[in-house]
Amino acid sequence: MTEHQTVYTHGHRDSVLRSHRSRTAANSAAYLLAEVRPGAAVLDVGCGPGTITADLAELVGPAGRVVAMDTSEQVLEQAAAYVAGRGIDNVEFVVADVHALPGPSGEFDVVHAHQVLQHVGDPVAALREMRRVCAPGGLVAARDADYAAMTWYPELPELESWLSLYRQAARANGGEPDAGRRLLAWARAAGFTEVRASSSSWTYATAGERLWWGESWADRVVGSGMATTALEHGLADEPELARIADGWRRWSMDPDGWFGVLHGEILARG
Repeated sequence: MTEHQTVYTHGHRDSVLRSHRSRTAANSAAYLLAEVRPGAAVLDVGCGPGTITADLAELVGPAGRVVAMDTSEQVLEQAAAYVAGRGIDNVEFVVADVHALPGPSGEFDVVHAHQVLQHVGDPVAALREMRRVCAPGGLVAARDADYAAMTWYPELPELESWLSLYRQAARANGGEPDAGRRLLAWARAAGFTEVRASSSSWTYATAGERLWWGESWADRVVGSGMATTALEHGLADEPELARIADGWRRWSMDPDGWFGVLHGEILARG
């Protein structure tokens, strides 16, 4: 464990990973795709179950290579199985911490991190390390949600409690849940001379989307790293977690239900 490493607030239980498996390059890295060239070398930091990784590997093609990195060996095993199941063979899997990346400087054309910097102990140091392994003229790309900017309808008190609790739990673990708005500042502090900032969102409004998103969070509230942190730090007790989970399920069944997740994004060079 490095000096800056923090606890991953969500954890790696299936209640979390089944949400992460829905992520693709199209719905989670659209701001980056025009910059990914065939033959490129890509580092995917915090790759999780590998769904975005596999898409990036297909984009760089057989002449390119992707190194998929995560702190969890168990998650990397799942990612490797997923990538192999898609018939992709240009991905290498490495257990590592973003604050101390393995390998030489300038190894990668693109260094990508999706929903990572909100969880690390020192995001500026992490970005400096991502910059170190990026080739001259290469690109560092990061996208993170901004919890304080999330919004929904109906305005259920249980979801207000959820947001407050999650932000407390994330900060108790050393992270910054409102990372999206800070990416530009963090990149500038890390020494990047050219930074293009943007934003995009996920929206959950159809019956199927509401059910999937609401059930995912209902399960996470009572059975994930967030629940463990909340209980260990005295931020909530089990009846309160159950109350919040019930609120998520009520939201998911409401035909008027709508939820928006704002993300900050950066493409950084130099």
